[in-house]
Amino acid sequence: MAACMTRVRAWSRIRRFGLAGLRQYSSGSSNPTIPLTSPLPGVPKPIFATVDGQEKFETRVTTLENGLRVASQNKFGQFCTVGILINSGARHEAKYLSGISHFLEKLAFSSTAQFGSKDEILLTLEKHGGICDCQTSRDTTMYAVSADVKGLDTVVSLLADVVLQPRLSEEEIEMTRMAVRFELEDLNMRPDPEPLLTEMIHAAAYRNNTIGLPRYCTPENIDKIDRKVLHAYLQNYYTPNRMVLAGVGIEHDQLLQCAKKYLIGVDPVWGTRQTSDVDKSVAQYTGGIIKIEKDMSDVSLGPTPIPELTHLMIGLESCSFLEEDFIPFAVLNMMMGGGGSFSAGGPGKGMFTRLYLNVLNRHHWMYNATSYHHSYEDTGLLCIHASADPRQVREMVEIITREFVLMAGVVGEVELERAKTQLKSMLMMNLESRPVIFEDVGRQVLATGTRKLPDELCNLISSVTSKDISRVATKMLRNKPAVAALGDLTELPDYEHIQMALSSRDGRLPRTYRLFR
Repeated sequence: MAACMTRVRAWSRIRRFGLAGLRQYSSGSSNPTIPLTSPLPGVPKPIFATVDGQEKFETRVTTLENGLRVASQNKFGQFCTVGILINSGARHEAKYLSGISHFLEKLAFSSTAQFGSKDEILLTLEKHGGICDCQTSRDTTMYAVSADVKGLDTVVSLLADVVLQPRLSEEEIEMTRMAVRFELEDLNMRPDPEPLLTEMIHAAAYRNNTIGLPRYCTPENIDKIDRKVLHAYLQNYYTPNRMVLAGVGIEHDQLLQCAKKYLIGVDPVWGTRQTSDVDKSVAQYTGGIIKIEKDMSDVSLGPTPIPELTHLMIGLESCSFLEEDFIPFAVLNMMMGGGGSFSAGGPGKGMFTRLYLNVLNRHHWMYNATSYHHSYEDTGLLCIHASADPRQVREMVEIITREFVLMAGVVGEVELERAKTQLKSMLMMNLESRPVIFEDVGRQVLATGTRKLPDELCNLISSVTSKDISRVATKMLRNKPAVAALGDLTELPDYEHIQMALSSRDGRLPRTYRLFR
């Protein structure tokens, strides 16, 4: 009878609460005196995974007899990312036609001595689940492949062929000319002017030298660049001593073996004559202004078009990534933060940065205020990009110059700690991605021959003080500004007035008086 009553109660509990009604939950009464910091009696001691020494985290670097550096970072997983980084970019085109690096980026992974077409390369990579990419910047060219670890030999062989044995046929060069023309048209038509403004601010800051040389091919050079011009450039800059073969997710000895097999004793298609025209110029910061008057009213048509805006970028010289002040500048850039006037995120997206609190939250008519930090091996540039209605350009300029001047003022401990924590968080989260680790390894080894590990960088970030921020900001404000302006510039103040505002105590523009508007 008792058993029957128990079954009835269980059935009624199931009907009322479902299967969850039968689950047994701990009330905590079995061990009421044991704190949460102590292990429970009778529970086996946990065994955690361990790493055999520090070598699993370290980046191993080996320099081969021809000067090529091989760098690797071990990382658990079935796939690896391998690539060749070259100390070559737009800054090295002073003695050549501007746009060669742009052309080489578009020509990458085309036909080679081993592969008859780009399709053959892609089919070869598909057998190992691989993808390929080529990116050029102002100072670095990067060829990269992500594929299954088992295909490492094929990947390195393919990379060596793509870099050293490209065919550069007339048909491929003509297709590249079409692609470059399209990209230049798109650059001037897209609603987001940030790439164009970045190009303009570099040209203004480093007029006609190194970092200030055009990153994109100029229209007048499109038809002038041919195989002969490309080979003359490649002969001087695509040399082993200017290259790093970097890999993430593979054993160093395997990568080293492949490098010796495919990248030593290989004659490039352009010959092996002695290099003669290698540009070793150091960046010379000049400051200045570049303005482009442009009708921005029809940039984005449609049912809800973007309003007509004037875009402005003001920059000052910071420092290279090889200097000790690079970390304080990175913290300062994170502290400034900013973004667009609309954001669906919360504090994690930088809502407590200065450009949000002091600019976007107080001036509803500003559509954008964002801080950028560009750093190179011999210089750097800290910029603020802002957008507003053309009628309020003068007020927008004064707000930005005031923020620059306030950088050298009092820095609160709360905002400083928040900026440092956010920077460390962003660093560590980015380094969860294998391609990001690859680029970090390659760029650091290319520039310095070694790599600083994330924990070392985090310690450097933690050691930054408010005095460091004020010191680097004060030093930065002594330089002439670089200014880039795009759109309706009727209300744009004179360059001299912007310079005076940045030299003043409060960042205000000189007062001007007009008899007629």
